[in-house]
Amino acid sequence: MGTIYAIANQKGGVGKTTTAVNVAACIAEAGLATILVDVDPQANATVGLGVPKTTEPSIYDVLVGRVSAADALVPTSIPGLRLLTAHPDLAAANIELAREPGSETRLRDALAPLRDDTAAILLDCPPSLGPLTINALTAADRVIVPVQTEYFALEGLAGLLDTLSLVQRDLNPGLAVAGFVLTMHDGRTRLARDVEREVREHFPQLAFDTVIPRNIRIGESPSYGRPVIHHDPHCAGSEAYFELAKEVAARG
Repeated sequence: MGTIYAIANQKGGVGKTTTAVNVAACIAEAGLATILVDVDPQANATVGLGVPKTTEPSIYDVLVGRVSAADALVPTSIPGLRLLTAHPDLAAANIELAREPGSETRLRDALAPLRDDTAAILLDCPPSLGPLTINALTAADRVIVPVQTEYFALEGLAGLLDTLSLVQRDLNPGLAVAGFVLTMHDGRTRLARDVEREVREHFPQLAFDTVIPRNIRIGESPSYGRPVIHHDPHCAGSEAYFELAKEVAARG
């Protein structure tokens, strides 16, 4: 049975989508069946894989019960990687899901039939702790938390960990943190080194060894509609994501 990973942090701009797209691509590159689910109404993961954000059916149609997740999957240019797209209509789900009791389990129920023939399912969460993120955390087995090595990084972690505790208590007792991955890291700056030290001191068992560097190839790859490991397989960003994918697999 495949493992479901939620890539989550309520802060925006910390590398969630980049991490989701590239870890999914690395797993697929290893020859394992992989699914990426874009749970963010901005649809950046969808566009980042070269798929139009107007593609339908989308995750919105799945959440409102119009189609099954299997029928909404689309292939990508990466062999072994399928995508469940986001659509701008998904923004309405934040309101609709909040109104309906028990809606927190819709994504979990929708993805359950896909787990038997899939090695990994990655959920790219929106930058909030609203109904869509709660659905993703309820569906997930593990959470990967991207942490930008800048000033406000540690402040955001406290709120996220509180939310994870509530989800574990009330909705998903089996949820565990796979790890914190430091992103957009510029080792030349004292601030980045200080944040890395703080994260490793406070969460010694959870911080991944791999650090994702600031890298121009990572930044430009979405404009080409492909992950950085296909845009420039030998750049520092690609090498870091390959190493991160190995760590994720090793932690289970």
